[in-house]
Amino acid sequence: MAIKIYIDQGHNPSPPNTGAEGNGYREQDITYQVGQRLADLLRGDSRFEVRLSRPTPQTQLGTSNASSLRVRVNDANSWGADYFISIHTNASVSQNANGTEVLVYSSPSRSASLAEDVLREVTEITGFPSRGVKLRPGLYVLRRTAMPAILVELGFISNPYEARFMAENPALFASGIYRGLLDYLSLS
Repeated sequence: MAIKIYIDQGHNPSPPNTGAEGNGYREQDITYQVGQRLADLLRGDSRFEVRLSRPTPQTQLGTSNASSLRVRVNDANSWGADYFISIHTNASVSQNANGTEVLVYSSPSRSASLAEDVLREVTEITGFPSRGVKLRPGLYVLRRTAMPAILVELGFISNPYEARFMAENPALFASGIYRGLLDYLSLS
């Protein structure tokens, strides 16, 4: 039986719940592209079944920030996803802030183990520094999902180098997440 992976491409293309902007890039565009590339990799592997929160660039979820998050979580829960992967970019007031981090509800947990594998593979393939696995029990998509869930902060959109690298190399990030998932599931 196929392993069901729910890919949540963070944020909406237009309000409500749009993402961070920096250096001429929008978070929601980067997360959309990385999610599409990850879905392509998973669809090419018969061991997986995949669903995207935003199957098209125009897909708009919810009528407020809260309902946007609720729609994503309810969709994953009702579909019976085995794993929930939310994709985001980070932002800071400092242009020097950099690196990849993965957020989880609790540790130790299955989510935290998956997060460690994904973080290792993403940083290895992109060369971005690791900021570690961090606990964020207050995040709705981590707290309300019925399956192990991680939120991947790919890099900083506020950092000129990382913003351009993320926008130009979505397939690298997708490959890192995919490889981390295979490592975690002992399928590589």
